[in-house]
Amino acid sequence: MADADAKLAIPAPIIVKKVTIVEGGHHGGAWKVAYADFVTAMMAFFLLLWLLGATEEKQRKGIADYFAPTLVKMRQETAGADGMLGGSSLTDPDKFPNAKGQTGSRSITIPRGLTGGPSEGGGRGEMEAKKLKELQDKIERKLVQRRQLRHLARQVRVMRAPEGIRIDLMDNADFSMFELGTTILTREARGLLEVMAETLKDESAPLILRGHTDSLPWRGGVKANNWSLSTGRAEATRQALVLGGVAQKRFARIEGVAETEPLVTDNPADPRNRRISMLLLEGRGTAGLAAAAAATATSEPSALR
Repeated sequence: MADADAKLAIPAPIIVKKVTIVEGGHHGGAWKVAYADFVTAMMAFFLLLWLLGATEEKQRKGIADYFAPTLVKMRQETAGADGMLGGSSLTDPDKFPNAKGQTGSRSITIPRGLTGGPSEGGGRGEMEAKKLKELQDKIERKLVQRRQLRHLARQVRVMRAPEGIRIDLMDNADFSMFELGTTILTREARGLLEVMAETLKDESAPLILRGHTDSLPWRGGVKANNWSLSTGRAEATRQALVLGGVAQKRFARIEGVAETEPLVTDNPADPRNRRISMLLLEGRGTAGLAAAAAATATSEPSALR
């Protein structure tokens, strides 16, 4: 009896069954890792774009030189010597290992923008870029102050040219500087030139005015041509600037180049090719003007002197 009671007191064994579920297909978690890597790479990419946009040309050149593996020759006061952005660029002709300047390495070739380069010097390039922006902002402010001319700000383009600063006054589908086929300024163009005169009259640089046309042919029976038209439009612009206060002695040349220098090269008939270019001569441009004047003076016949 006692043995029977002892057998009844022993508990039954507990059996635990483990079931392992293997997930497969798109329900797995491997894609999350790949997606996280993709997001991290995109974040690094956009951070790089932001850094490129927030730095200046000289700083970008310094960064490129600092990380260039082919440039092992470092000198004091060059890029990276005083920190990543310190000093001038190693691509300067007097500091590059190759005597030919940038031609010694194609792996670090950096596009040269309008703000300067090794041949111009970093400080001078920054000053020129600052002057361009100040001139552009000054023109835009004056146009914004005149409500009826506010929309013409997009017709003015200020840029660096080899001889100095060039200002283009461009036509488009909705705006024309002159009446069709004539040298008569439109009302809006007169207002625009008044603003340009106010902006330029305090400058001292000599001016060259150049007229441009599109390539549209003249109708039959008309004796005029794009050469005379572009020259006449440049002269009409000069007269308007003189009326606005620009001194007559500042005008070095008036030129008409017809359709030979299109702004939109793949479409010579584009209305943006009709424009007036104002060139403010500086540095080499002034020197070239003086040399041309001297050459003209020496080539005159003695009987006319």
